[in-house]
Amino acid sequence: MAASDLASKAKEAFVDDDFELAAELYTQAIDAGPATADLYADRAQAHIKLGNYTEAVADANKAIELDPTMHKAYFRKGAACMKLEEYQTAKAALELGSSYASGDSRFTRLLKACEERIAEEASQVPVKKVEAAPAAPVAADVVDKENGADLENTQSMVEEPKKLKYRHDFYNSPTEVVLQIFAKGVPADSVTVDYGEQMVSVSIDIPGEEPYHFQPRLFSKIIPEKCKYLVLSTKVEIRLAKAEELHWTSLEYSGKPKVLAQKINAPAASAPRPSYPSSKSKKDWDKLEAEVKKEEKDEKLDGDAALNKFFRDIYKDADEDMRRAMMKSFVESNGTVLSTNWKDVGSKKIEGSPPDGMELKKWEI
Repeated sequence: MAASDLASKAKEAFVDDDFELAAELYTQAIDAGPATADLYADRAQAHIKLGNYTEAVADANKAIELDPTMHKAYFRKGAACMKLEEYQTAKAALELGSSYASGDSRFTRLLKACEERIAEEASQVPVKKVEAAPAAPVAADVVDKENGADLENTQSMVEEPKKLKYRHDFYNSPTEVVLQIFAKGVPADSVTVDYGEQMVSVSIDIPGEEPYHFQPRLFSKIIPEKCKYLVLSTKVEIRLAKAEELHWTSLEYSGKPKVLAQKINAPAASAPRPSYPSSKSKKDWDKLEAEVKKEEKDEKLDGDAALNKFFRDIYKDADEDMRRAMMKSFVESNGTVLSTNWKDVGSKKIEGSPPDGMELKKWEI
């Protein structure tokens, strides 16, 4: 199916509030190509609805890279960064996006909410906790006119603003989460990092300055003895070893079930392969793949094809010395000798050995 058709179906799914299917269809459209700024920006919108804010920022950044004047990409980056409590990054994106938006009031409203959050962090104004009372919303609902649906309901339940001297961010890899604290030019001996089962504690104590402390309860468990950190000229980089190969949708624990976390590179024998959630019926791809592999294994070959498969199987399962021996003996003997013993063939040149009744000839050009 063409990318344009997939994009149209994705928009229909989004309007029907099937955000999982919309994100999946946008991914298919991007893979079908060409991958346009619109496709990345629209997938970012679907990720926001799914709560995948880190993925939304990545898609918005890709859209901006392809079209630096696309105001909706800046808006979606700003909305996602607000959810990640990266207010300075959100403000920068919204201010730049508003310059391309020709007076779009959505930017004004979200910028105001962002500046309020920045001011709260800077002033450390305590917010009284009232039992069973909801906190103030970050911003009013914002409507995406292009799709006829809410783009971002930026309701943020803030209990108590935290003043953090340094900005932080994180990203995932299959086995670890990399936490970056953007502290420029701090001495290495002023940084202390401690790890717990589901906690990291970071302290930066520079004489004459207010100490910095950051101690979040993490999204999931880590392996403390495998964690490490490095003090660089512009930041402190902390590598948190995951206890489980889950995709962290946030840095801090939220108390919600980890329904969005999926196994990364999980072995087929122990866990199902990660798949994008969809409301549509799915084929059992693991079963289908297993059937294909079984058919290939059981396939009956004759003549040269069977012989070639036999040699390929030997080479595939061989160690490095066996492979070297096979390559050297085969090449030097003009395809008439195949040895797997490196000790036997490694120190001498292998002469050709044609079958009985045949003569080996060297052709000169």
